[in-house]
Amino acid sequence: MNIKPLGDRVLIESLSDEEKAKQSKGGILIPDTADKEKPQEGKVLAVGEGRRLENGSLTPLSVKAGDKVLFSKYGPTEIKIDDKEYLIAKEEDILAIIL
Repeated sequence: MNIKPLGDRVLIESLSDEEKAKQSKGGILIPDTADKEKPQEGKVLAVGEGRRLENGSLTPLSVKAGDKVLFSKYGPTEIKIDDKEYLIAKEEDILAIIL
């Protein structure tokens, strides 16, 4: 797959259900489907060159390829390439980097 997002956009791959499942302190696995309104998680695959400011300068993005991120549920655009689904989001739709 050769996709390069433009500007301040980011290509994200949603995490699988196994990767999204959380574990309680008591060891019980809590699936992501338990709370659908929470932000989504994904892995950044590619990033654009940055945000262009009004004065023409370029501001680099805060995220990089390989980062695991939380993003707003309705912000990204869904795309399908080679029978696999991806998301393209603006940097402002990304809420946090998961460390």
